[in-house]
Amino acid sequence: MKLTVIGTGYLGAVHAACMAEIGHEVLGVDIDEAKTAALAAGRTPFYEPGLQELLTRGTASGRLRFTTSLREAGRFGGLHFLCVGTPQRPDGLGADLRHVDAAVDGLAPHLIPGALIVGKSTVPVGTAERLTARLRAAGAPEAHLAWNPEFLREGHAVMDTLRPDRLVFGTGSRLAENVLREVYAPLIRSGVPYVATDTATAELVKMAANSFLATKISFINAMAEVCDAAGADVTVLAHAVGYDHRIGRSFLNAGLGFGGGCLPKDIRAFRARAAELGVGPAVAFLAEIDEINLRQRRRTVELATRLAGGELTGRRIAVLGAAFKPESDDVRDSPALAVAARLHREGAVVRVHDPQAVDNARAACPQLDYAARVDKACEGADVVLHLTDWAEYRALDPDALTPLVCRPVLLDARNSLDPDVWTRAGWRYAALGRLGAPAQPSSDTPAQPSPDAPDQPSPDAPVQPSPDAPASA
Repeated sequence: MKLTVIGTGYLGAVHAACMAEIGHEVLGVDIDEAKTAALAAGRTPFYEPGLQELLTRGTASGRLRFTTSLREAGRFGGLHFLCVGTPQRPDGLGADLRHVDAAVDGLAPHLIPGALIVGKSTVPVGTAERLTARLRAAGAPEAHLAWNPEFLREGHAVMDTLRPDRLVFGTGSRLAENVLREVYAPLIRSGVPYVATDTATAELVKMAANSFLATKISFINAMAEVCDAAGADVTVLAHAVGYDHRIGRSFLNAGLGFGGGCLPKDIRAFRARAAELGVGPAVAFLAEIDEINLRQRRRTVELATRLAGGELTGRRIAVLGAAFKPESDDVRDSPALAVAARLHREGAVVRVHDPQAVDNARAACPQLDYAARVDKACEGADVVLHLTDWAEYRALDPDALTPLVCRPVLLDARNSLDPDVWTRAGWRYAALGRLGAPAQPSSDTPAQPSPDAPDQPSPDAPVQPSPDAPASA
C-alpha cells in the first residue's frame, strides 16, 4: 500500500520506518527541513534502538522517502497517518492540539476523494469527531477519519510497532476498518489481536492505559514512602505483591518516578478533558498520582542532601543518568535531569553522565557539568546518584570506583543496583523505600526492575515538551 506519515518525531519516524519494513511504500512528512533531510539521508535524529537499521533499509530500498510538502503527500495516495505531537498546553493541563489541527488543515486541500486520515497521536476524547467537522468545513466532504492509537515505549518502539500486544481501530465505517486490517495484515496474520470500535472509545483506550500505568508507578512509590517510615523494604514488597496475577509485577518498581513526553502530560490532559465533560471527579485521583510522582523528585533531593552531610553547598555530586528512561536520549520532563538541576540550584557541584543523552541534557541544562565517562563523573564525588536505569550502570564495579570518589556513598534512586555488592565494597548504600531495611536483599528478590518500567513535569523540570513531542510512553 501507499501511505504517508504526517509528523516524524519519535512516533512518526518509527511508524514510517516500520511500515516500510513490512512492505508498504511510505512518504514521511514534516515541516522541520533539517530533520527531514537527515531522515532522507538515512540518519536518525534521535536515539532509538533498532531504528537506524530499519531506516537504512527503507531508504535504500526506495520504499521510504521524506518530504516537507503536504501537497506532495496528498497526491502520493489516499491513506495518511497523523503522528504529530500533542504536548501539554502552556496555559493549562489540557492537550495542545494546534499541531493536529494544522496538519489536518494543511492536508485537506490536497486530499483525493475518499482519502482516509488515521490519527495515531494521543488526543482527548472527541478529537476525531471535531476533526471530521473540520475536514467538512475545509472542503473535503469525502474524506474519512479513523483513530489507531499507539502504545509505544521509547527504547522499545520498534519492537512495539512490529510486534504490538494489540491493535485498536477506531472507525466510523467498515471500509475504514478494512483498510486498517490491510495495512496491518502481516501483524494480524502473526497473531496480534485487534479491537475494532468507535473513535471515541479508541481515543479513550490510550488515555486509560497511560493513566493506569501511571497509577501503578505512583502506587508503589507511595508504598516506598510508607516503607521508609516503617523500616520495610519496598522491593521485597513489590516482589511479593506481584505474584498476584490480578496485579502483576510490571511497573511496580519504586524509585524516582516517571517522565518523558507521554505519561505526565497525558494524565493531565485526561483530567482536563474529563472536567470539560462534567465528570472531573471520576478521575480526580490522577491529581494525587501526579503529586506522588513529583514528590519522588523532592524526596531524592532531600535524601541526597542528608547523605552529603546535611549541606549541599560545595558538595560534589555525580549523577548517573540524564535521559528520562534507559535506551533513549530523550530528556523531556526527565526526573534525573530535574533532580540534577535542583541539586545545582542548592549549591552542589553536579557532574552528569549518560550513555546517550549528554548532548540533549547539555542543551537543556548548560549550567551543569558533564562527563563522557562514568569514572570521570565520579572523580572526587561526595555522593553518587543513580538516576536512570541503564544496563551500563547495573554492571558497574564499585571496587573500581572507590579510589575515585571522595566518599563512597551511593543513592540508588532506581532501586536496581545490588545493595549487597556495593556494601561489601565498602560503600554506604541508600535507596527510596529501603532506608530502614537490611542492606542484604532476599536471595530470590530480583536485583533489576522489569524491562518495561518507564521512568515526569515538575516545578523542577528543566525541560518543557517540544512542539513535536511524541505520543509514546
